[in-house]
Amino acid sequence: MALTRWRPSPVVVVTVLSVVIGFIGAGQASAVLDNQTGQVTVFWGRHKDEGSLREACDSGMYTMVVMSFLNVYGNVRYHLDLSGHPLDAIGGDIKHCQQVGVPVSLSVTSNHSLPTNQSALDLFDHLWNAYLAGSKNGVHRPFGSARLDGIDLFLEPRTPVEHYNVLARELGKHNVLDGPRTMPLHLTATPRCGFLRRHRVGGDMLATGIFERIHVRFYNNNNDDCDEYNEEEWDKWAAAFPSTRIYLGLPASPEASKGGYLYPKSLYYGVLPVIQMAANYGGVMLWDRYYDKRSSYSSYVKRWA
Repeated sequence: MALTRWRPSPVVVVTVLSVVIGFIGAGQASAVLDNQTGQVTVFWGRHKDEGSLREACDSGMYTMVVMSFLNVYGNVRYHLDLSGHPLDAIGGDIKHCQQVGVPVSLSVTSNHSLPTNQSALDLFDHLWNAYLAGSKNGVHRPFGSARLDGIDLFLEPRTPVEHYNVLARELGKHNVLDGPRTMPLHLTATPRCGFLRRHRVGGDMLATGIFERIHVRFYNNNNDDCDEYNEEEWDKWAAAFPSTRIYLGLPASPEASKGGYLYPKSLYYGVLPVIQMAANYGGVMLWDRYYDKRSSYSSYVKRWA
């Protein structure tokens, strides 16, 4: 008889989470969480019925929202894909999120090459003038006058990173942290756990010190030694980039990925006490708002991160 993999419904997941939290609070010894930051980042934009960006920010569960994705197709070909969310409402939502203290960034993904340094500079020019603080005749701003707070590089094993360091350095030049024009630009990266083994050049890019945080995805890694949380791999990331905040990237429910989901009890007792020992521990990143809205996973992660 063929075996099939059971995937619990959202109702079951919420019930299990409630039971686990009740168990944790009902007399069992508390975990030692010595380096909590309270930082929870979520990806938004992959499902039209996940609710609005404003709703995500008003939930009180997240300290940053990353919109996904801007797809890059080689030389000067860009496509903003937010899964059918109406763009005319997002500009106002971005401003609202910023007013309530939740920065919003845009994730850039590509399985195509930036073939030259100039193509990387062209991509920076597009990002700066279409989404950030710039403006330029002929460049459409999808969110009107709203300015995003940062850029995320979503790094896949097939991402050709040879010229991404040029893009990162150019973005870094515009991260103004002091003086009369203070305007921090949050530059983040979201690689798969096994990215460093496949991309020496990518590792060099991340080691520039330009990146404020790295969200390491411990899920959907195609059996690359870290389809789920792996302490050895976490230690490698934390040691490789001591000046960058390292985030634990997790799916927000069992349905959100092919693997990597951590039930709250495992996260609370087995994982967070270990990773929070790293001086550059940053927080937790969740994939994504759609699944988190159904599982309420962040309501527990937020208390412990």
